[in-house]
Amino acid sequence: MSALARYFHGRGKAVHGYDRTPTPLTRALETAGMSVHYEEDLSAIPEQLDLVVYTPAIPATHRELQYLREQGIPVLKRAEVLGIISRHMRTIAIAGTHGKTTTSSIVTHLLREGGVDCTAFLGGIAMNLGSNFVEGSSDWVVIEADEFDRSFLHLEPELMAITSLDADHLDIYGDAEAMLETGFRAFAKKQKSGGQRWVQADQVDKLGLPGSLTYGIDIGDYRTTNVRVEDGYFVFDYADGAGQLTGLRFPLPGRHNVENATVAIAIARYLGVADAALRQALLSFRGIKRRFELVYRDEATVYFDDYAHHPSELRAAIGAARELFPGRRLTGVFQPHLYTRTRDFAVGFAQALDRLDDAVLLDIYPAREEPIAGVTSAMVRDLMTKQSVRLAAKDELPELLAEYHPEVLLTLGAGDISDRVEPIREFLKRRKALV
Repeated sequence: MSALARYFHGRGKAVHGYDRTPTPLTRALETAGMSVHYEEDLSAIPEQLDLVVYTPAIPATHRELQYLREQGIPVLKRAEVLGIISRHMRTIAIAGTHGKTTTSSIVTHLLREGGVDCTAFLGGIAMNLGSNFVEGSSDWVVIEADEFDRSFLHLEPELMAITSLDADHLDIYGDAEAMLETGFRAFAKKQKSGGQRWVQADQVDKLGLPGSLTYGIDIGDYRTTNVRVEDGYFVFDYADGAGQLTGLRFPLPGRHNVENATVAIAIARYLGVADAALRQALLSFRGIKRRFELVYRDEATVYFDDYAHHPSELRAAIGAARELFPGRRLTGVFQPHLYTRTRDFAVGFAQALDRLDDAVLLDIYPAREEPIAGVTSAMVRDLMTKQSVRLAAKDELPELLAEYHPEVLLTLGAGDISDRVEPIREFLKRRKALV
């Protein structure tokens, strides 16, 4: 939503908006000259609106949304607006139940550094851009294609990548097969003729559509091999039908990010980015805010913050921390996101969190949902085998962490746990000063 706000603001339009709570992102929009309010207040809606854009995360009962629909003003979903914009451009769409924000950001960085001045609408703040939106001068646009509410069906991409097909958003789709059939397969069929589609090699059979190119680590038509860690970088070789690149260095941790980089390299090479430019662009990629973001580090503690809100994403983040810091005690604070997701994936969450040495579970962040009887963070805790697990309220952080003396700390989740990141960082700085 904020990327669209920046898009219209950059075209000289007056942009007004509502969000549930203030965040660094909304404050940045306000600093840029946009108006944001945080209460359901009809008097805060400006007159003479031309267009209303909303996300399905806003409940249908929201008073402002109901009022605006009654006024006869065009009311479109975010995905519909992205679809309208993209129809006038050559679209590269990155889809998948996880990995799409990182992958779309890597693609954007490789293309722009390699001479393809693309526009991009991203699902996170790319650190190289300082934004989730950038406007380019070419006819290419990179769009993160969101499966929630079948939003990506509004897109008609020329190029697409599908990073993962793990079950998610079952509150929307009902079951995993429906997610595949009415979501991802329908999306893949929206591709324009003459384009290319890359699918993660372990997932291609799930998609079940001919004509897909595959990618992965040690597998696929486009593959990375010889993955290792050297001097704080992931280093790997890359090969496809057009040749091989050896000794590529990439600063993002985790094999899952190497895999994301693999398809980004494939797309960039397909669009003619030179190998030397690719090599340098990979090295200079700084990552995405809240995607294994390094928040703080001293001799005793290193602290990462990650958006992980699916069992696979938890496993990836925890695995990356283990790989980077073998033998160090790993403490994780997890805030489950949505009652339905917690209900559907409680076992998966428990299994992933059991890979921590110490775990703290915060209350569920509800977002758009009402509570479900019996679905709480305790449901996940009771499925875990690890003894060092605590339930806590968000406001108990960071003081609670003082009891753990964490060596490697992770905060994990897609809700308002992000509000605690800065207080935790300040706590760690104060503790360091007292030593």
